[in-house]
Amino acid sequence: MKHYLLIICLFVHVVLIAQTTISGKITDHQGNPIEGANVYLEGTYDGTSSNAKGAFSFTTSETGRQTLVVSFISFETYTKTADVSSFKNISIALREDVTTLDAVTINAGTFEAGDNAKVTALKPLDVVTTASALGDFVGALQTLPGTSSVSEDGRLFVRGGEADETQIFVDGMRVFSPYTPTAPNIPTRGRFSPFLFKGITFSTGGYSAEYGQALSSVLLLNTNDESVKEKTDISLMTVGLGVGNTQVFGKSSLSVNASYINLAPYQKLFPDRNEWNKPVQSLSGEAVYRFKFDDESLLKLYGAYSYTDFDMIQDNINYENGFHFALQNRNLYFNGSYKRHLANNWTVSGGVSFTNDHSKVGISESKINDDENSAHFKVVLKKRFSNRFKLNFGTEYFVTNFTEDYQNETNGNATYGFNNNILGSFAEADIFFSKKLGSKVGVRGEYSELLGQFTVSPRASIAYKSGDNAQFSLAYGQFYQNPKNEYLKFNTEFKAENTSHFIANYQYVKDKQILRIEGYYKKYQDLVKYDTDFTEPNSNYSNLGEGFSKGIDVFWRDNKNIKNTDYWVSYSFLDTKRDYKNYTTKATPNFASKHNVSVVAKHWIADWKSQVGMSYTFASGRSYTNPNTSGFLNQKTKNYNSVSVNWAYLISQQKILYFSVNNVLGTQNVFGYDYKNTPNSTGVYERQAVTPSADRFFFVGFFWTISDNKKYNQLNNL
Repeated sequence: MKHYLLIICLFVHVVLIAQTTISGKITDHQGNPIEGANVYLEGTYDGTSSNAKGAFSFTTSETGRQTLVVSFISFETYTKTADVSSFKNISIALREDVTTLDAVTINAGTFEAGDNAKVTALKPLDVVTTASALGDFVGALQTLPGTSSVSEDGRLFVRGGEADETQIFVDGMRVFSPYTPTAPNIPTRGRFSPFLFKGITFSTGGYSAEYGQALSSVLLLNTNDESVKEKTDISLMTVGLGVGNTQVFGKSSLSVNASYINLAPYQKLFPDRNEWNKPVQSLSGEAVYRFKFDDESLLKLYGAYSYTDFDMIQDNINYENGFHFALQNRNLYFNGSYKRHLANNWTVSGGVSFTNDHSKVGISESKINDDENSAHFKVVLKKRFSNRFKLNFGTEYFVTNFTEDYQNETNGNATYGFNNNILGSFAEADIFFSKKLGSKVGVRGEYSELLGQFTVSPRASIAYKSGDNAQFSLAYGQFYQNPKNEYLKFNTEFKAENTSHFIANYQYVKDKQILRIEGYYKKYQDLVKYDTDFTEPNSNYSNLGEGFSKGIDVFWRDNKNIKNTDYWVSYSFLDTKRDYKNYTTKATPNFASKHNVSVVAKHWIADWKSQVGMSYTFASGRSYTNPNTSGFLNQKTKNYNSVSVNWAYLISQQKILYFSVNNVLGTQNVFGYDYKNTPNSTGVYERQAVTPSADRFFFVGFFWTISDNKKYNQLNNL
C-alpha cells in the first residue's frame, strides 16, 4: 500500500511541475479594469475570463513559446508570443478598436451612401424615390446642401464652383463625359442608371489625395460587386421604355440595361416657346460583368453606350425667325477594374477607363464636329499595418485627344485640337490615435505634358469624437485642374487653375437621425480670363483670374419621429465672387444663389400599399447684367420655387406603378434675361426671360421585375 501511495504522490508532483500558471490584470488605457475579457493560449483550450477587477488566472501544460491572446468587444485584440513561463503577473492595457461603429469617422466635406457606410446621409434608393430627381442620381444629389439649383443646366454646381469643377468616377475610374448633351436652357441628365450602383460618395470639398483634376467636388459611384438573383426588369413610361436583365453563372454575373426615350408626347402635352423639327430621342444601354475568383479577388467590366438626336428652333430675341440648334451625339464608355487581397494585409486594385465621344452640332449657319478620345489608367496599393494605421498610394495616367472641325460659309473652315496627357501620383495615410481621434494626411503630385507644369497638392483632415453621438472635423486641401476644352482647343499657354479648401464640420448621429453643420472657405487662383464676348481663336487669354467662395451648409434627416415617414432638410448659405472669363470686375457668377433650401419627405401608407413623396426647392435670385443700367451683373432675378410630388403604388412585390410631376404648381421660374443687341428707338434694350424648357415634367411609369425565385433559393442554400 505504501508503494501505491508513493507512486501517486510522485505522479501528482510531476503533474504539478508540468503545469504553468498564467496570470495578470487587464485594463483599458485609463487604468480601468475590464471584466469579461477572453484570455487564452492560441491553438489550445487553455484559458479563462477576467473578473470584476480585471484579474485572470489559469494553468496550462503547454511549454516553450506560446501566443497569449486577449480579446474583448470594442477593443483591439492583444497578442503576445513568448515563453509560456513569462506569462505570470503581467499587466495588459487594451487599446480601443477604432473600427467599431461608434468610432470617429473622417468625413469633413463628404456624404456617403451605401450599406457599408457608417453614416448614410443619402441612400442609393433615394435616387429613384425622390420626387424631384426623376430617377437621375444628379437630381437626387441636388437635394443635399452645398449644391445650387441651376435647373436650366441640370449638372452639379457645388459651393460656388462651375459644373466642370466636379469630376465623376465609376469604381475609381474617371468618367470624361458623364452627362448627356443638350441645348442651351434645356437641363441635362446623368448618363448612368442608378440601379447598377451599390453606393455613392459625394465629396463637396476637401476630398482624398487619390482624386485630382477637380476644383470643387468629386462624385464616386461604385457598381454592385455581385448579384445573386436572376431577374428581368421591364419599365413602360410616358416618354419611353426600358428593359433590364441579370444572369448568374456560378461565380460570375452579367447585368444589362437598355432604354429608349422620345420626348415627342411630353412636348405636345407641355408645349414651350421652341419649335421642334425633330423631338429629343435617345437610346442608351449599359452592361456590367462581374467575376469573383477563388481567392476572393474581383473583376468588374462596365460598358455604356448612348445616342442622342434632336433638331429645334429656339425662340431668341435677337433672331426674328428663331435660333437653329441641332445635335447628334454618340458616346461610348468602358470601365474595367480589378481588386485583390494579398498576403500581409496588402491590397492591390486598379483599372482602366476609356471614353469616345462624338458630337455633330448645328448652330445657325455653323456646323461643328467634336471628337474626344480619353483614357484613364490607375494602380493603387493599400497596406493595413494595423487598425490604427493604413497606407494608400498609387499612380495614374490620363490621356486626352480632342479635335474640332468648324465649318461656316461666311467665316470659312478651321480645325482645332490638343493632346493632353497627365501623370499623377499620390500617397495617403489614415491614422487613428484612438476611437475618438483620427486623421487622414496625404499629398498628390501631377505633371501635365501639355502645360509643362508640375503641381503638388497637400491634403489633410482630422476628426474628434466629442461624445457618443457627436464629432467635429477639420479639413484642408489644395486642388488643381487643367483649363477646359473650350479654352485649350484655341490656346495652350496656360497654367492649371487652382483652389484651396478650408472646412470645419460638426455631425450628430443618433437612432435614424443625422445633423450636419459645415462651414467652408475656398480661394481660387490662376483662373482663365479672355477679352471677347465668347471664346474665340483670336481672343487674348491669361491666368489672371481669381475669386473666393465661403458659406455654411446644414443637413437634417429624420426617419424616427414621424411614423412611416422619412424626411430631410438641406440649407446652404453661399457668398462667392469671381473675376474670370470676360468679367469686367469681381462679381457673383450668374449660376450662384446666396440661399438654397431643399425639403424632401416620403410617407408610406400601408392601407394603400403606396409611398407618397414631396420635394420643395427654393433658391434666392441669381445675378444678371441689365444693359439699361450701369454696372456688371448688377441685378437679381426673382427667387426660384418648385414643388414636386410623386406616388408609387405597389401592385405586388414585383410590380410598381409610379407617378410624378415636377414643378406641380407650374411656377414660372426665371434664371436671367437675354437682351437685344441694339437698343430700340427710345434707347432701351428690350429683354426676354430665360426659362428652362423642361421645368415642368409629368411622368408615369410601370415597373415590373420578373425573378427566378427557384434559382434564387438554390443560390441562397449554397
